[in-house]
Amino acid sequence: MAQDQIDLARIPVLSLEDDRADLPARIGESFRTFGFAMVRDHGIDQALIDRAWELTRAFFELPVETKMHYHLAGKGGARGYTPFKTEVAKGATEKDLKEFWHVGRDLPEGSPLAESMAPNVWPAEIEGFEETFKQLYRRFDEVGAQILSAIAIDLGLDEKWFDPAIEDGNSVLRLLHYPPVGEGAGGAIRAGAHEDINLITLLLGAEEAGLELLGKNGEWLSVAPPEGALVINIGDMLQRLSNHVLPSTTHRVRNPEGARAGFSRYSMPFFLHLRSDFPFVTLPQCISEENPDRYPVSITADDYLNERLREIGLIA
Repeated sequence: MAQDQIDLARIPVLSLEDDRADLPARIGESFRTFGFAMVRDHGIDQALIDRAWELTRAFFELPVETKMHYHLAGKGGARGYTPFKTEVAKGATEKDLKEFWHVGRDLPEGSPLAESMAPNVWPAEIEGFEETFKQLYRRFDEVGAQILSAIAIDLGLDEKWFDPAIEDGNSVLRLLHYPPVGEGAGGAIRAGAHEDINLITLLLGAEEAGLELLGKNGEWLSVAPPEGALVINIGDMLQRLSNHVLPSTTHRVRNPEGARAGFSRYSMPFFLHLRSDFPFVTLPQCISEENPDRYPVSITADDYLNERLREIGLIA
């Protein structure tokens, strides 16, 4: 589909500085309408972001043989490098045209969560990589907690409700590279239609277009954040916890056309997760006669994550 045939999603751009008082209501409305929101004035230093983009490009420009030294077979891509055409969207037959690197949380020594959260690995070839992405991970973590606080208030919870649920959570910062699209792509696209697994995703916008969400009318809508803004979307974990009051919206990254097909696309999502041992119990505020509890059986966040990772081909 040509770009001029795709409608632009009219997602409001909210400010974490200027909209503090009415942020819960406004971000809740955006999530209920689109499953997505856009936020500016998030406070993540632009110099840090610029450095992160530079190091991301430098890593993916390394030879495949070098990158494969950091591929941890059997670990489901939880840390380090995942090669091109590994992940597949749930229910899809063609693997995504992407490769990625995962940065996870550094747990305190002796943490009981260590069994479900592997230590990080770092590429020795890229100077400053570990320092930069540890710092960026911390900042994403902080901003994500602010967003969840607003969500909690909108749902009728205490503003700190999510704090213990995400303490030492299994969140992941993903560095994504979509190489130029060649003629041999066939039916594959950069990222097939999918929903995210986690609570919320915070995404630093890419230079190259392509992100689209599926509107309620069944039409694909282009997501075009202004420079410096974060795109935030609801994941399946929060959809489950909220009994679908907050929807996890289907989205994809379509292939470019014409001259743009010869360019790489980079993006940097932060998948904010619950603690691995968090038990899913549907929020009572989200259960009603019109919206009965869809999930009466409780499972842990780690059980749910592994179930979904099997569906997308990252673990057997």
